Amino acid sequence: MPKVPTIDTESLALRGFTVIPGLIGAGQCRDLAALWPDAGNFRSRVVMQRHGYGRGEYQYFTYPLPAPVERLRQALYPPLADVANRWNGQLGRERRFPPALEDWLGECHAGGQKRPTPLLLRYGPGDYNCLHRDLYGDLVFPLQATVLLSDPVRDFSGGEFMLVEQRPRMQSRGEVVLLQQGDAVIFATNERPVQGTRGFHRTAMRHGVSSLREGERFTLGLIFHDAT
Repeated sequence: MPKVPTIDTESLALRGFTVIPGLIGAGQCRDLAALWPDAGNFRSRVVMQRHGYGRGEYQYFTYPLPAPVERLRQALYPPLADVANRWNGQLGRERRFPPALEDWLGECHAGGQKRPTPLLLRYGPGDYNCLHRDLYGDLVFPLQATVLLSDPVRDFSGGEFMLVEQRPRMQSRGEVVLLQQGDAVIFATNERPVQGTRGFHRTAMRHGVSSLREGERFTLGLIFHDAT
């Protein structure tokens, strides 16, 4: 199982995201991107422009997940569950996430959310992903990860990962997160707690990808709740 460094909870608290540099190596990045043509790895394929999501394509993996994807999901979940439970406590929510991914997915499946949500995304020149949230049912894990599989120096230009924070009664704030091949960005799926003068309040988050200027960009998305 990959060794995952300690999650930078300070960055998550202050900015709603943090980067894990070099989570996986270049060879594994290439191996994961090479899964794209094999339809047997996936349960469905989405062409974004058909649905108004942007431009580009993504495919949801089927169960059982490819071993590298399963290992990454299993390794990232426990430290993120600790953060998720802290966030729920700050927001006064009773739900606590179990320490093991299997137990959380068991709750999802008991609630009718049984379809796997990890996905592989491919962008070409002019492609982009509109700002959105990955919500697939009532049961939502508040953090997720994206791993850049392509090399931004050799393989593509543009296509920056973007986050927008919609602050209550204030203008929205945007962030551009620059990633290198193998880096993972951890970010809020839907909303996060923000410290105010009267305690913590909820701030909505959305994420997307800016237009690719040239080349081809692959990313791996790791979502920790399954879909209806």
